[in-house]
Amino acid sequence: MKRVSLAALILASAAVFSGPARAGGDPEAGKALFNSICTLCHTNIEHKAKVGPSLFGVVGRHSGMEPGYAYSQANINSGITWTPDVLEVYLRKPQALVPGTKMGYPGQPDLQKRLDIIAYLSTLHH
Repeated sequence: MKRVSLAALILASAAVFSGPARAGGDPEAGKALFNSICTLCHTNIEHKAKVGPSLFGVVGRHSGMEPGYAYSQANINSGITWTPDVLEVYLRKPQALVPGTKMGYPGQPDLQKRLDIIAYLSTLHH
């Protein structure tokens, strides 16, 4: 229960401090960032995992639910749905939102880059 409370606190602070800026994401810039950073571990191909799960359809998906990937118990039990707001917090510092996640990426400190990546991820669906 403690993890959920921490996640709720982080999400609430994200909504207060960075909510309106979300509209500023550029999917083309995000695609370039995805290709240079994220593809080290992830794909944009549906159900094709690498070191990390496929990020096709990640926006709106529940954490720990992508078929074909062995998630950490932390992700499976997090109760998170990957909305743009949650992704913004997670990409800033994954371990802070989901302690025990297998994602070794330390986080993206640049808000605009996070928003761009999220804008691109939002395009990956049927």
